[in-house]
Amino acid sequence: MPQVYVVVYVLINSITQMIFNGFHVMENIMLIYCAVKVNGLVCKDPMQVQAEDFFFSGLHLRGNTSNPVGSRVTTVFAAQLPGLNTLGISMVRIDYAPWGQNPPHIHPRATEILTVLEGTLQVGFVTSNPDNRFITKVLKKGDVFVFPVGLVHFQHNVGNGYAVAIAALSSQNPGAITIANAVFGANPPIPGDILAKAFQVDKSVVEQLQSKF
Repeated sequence: MPQVYVVVYVLINSITQMIFNGFHVMENIMLIYCAVKVNGLVCKDPMQVQAEDFFFSGLHLRGNTSNPVGSRVTTVFAAQLPGLNTLGISMVRIDYAPWGQNPPHIHPRATEILTVLEGTLQVGFVTSNPDNRFITKVLKKGDVFVFPVGLVHFQHNVGNGYAVAIAALSSQNPGAITIANAVFGANPPIPGDILAKAFQVDKSVVEQLQSKF
């Protein structure tokens, strides 16, 4: 009789493990399915995959910084490098003219880790409400800084020469919302009286800022 109990126990345990593992398999299938739906990119047939799907060339080229903010971001997201699809990672090169900046912005879907390749950058981010602490640091060549997901952050070239940085992001499509463009360059415009009250300034100041975008 004890042997029978052992056999029954083993059978029950095996069936339980099969069911448990089955749930995990289904969970993984659902995660893969949802990931494809959310990111909007269709997975390529594995038999059609080529080396070029996992390759990008261009980060050795300096970006054109002839613009009002004096910076250029070269992105390597899933749109530029199809092999990133569903991998949850991407990267960018950022070029800065002397005293140029990558203005305050957020990445709604990614944490960013940045390293300086050339020049000197002041970087910083602001914590969430209610503290709104300003965390800032001056970085030199080889220094690394992390910007937590969803927080307003920036980089500013504080040197007389060009600066270059490389950053990795924890999403194949991190998104970017530049604060000034979103607030003062919205289409259609956010009503001036709303912004005037939010920023505690005269409406004419808001209109002047909106005219820049």
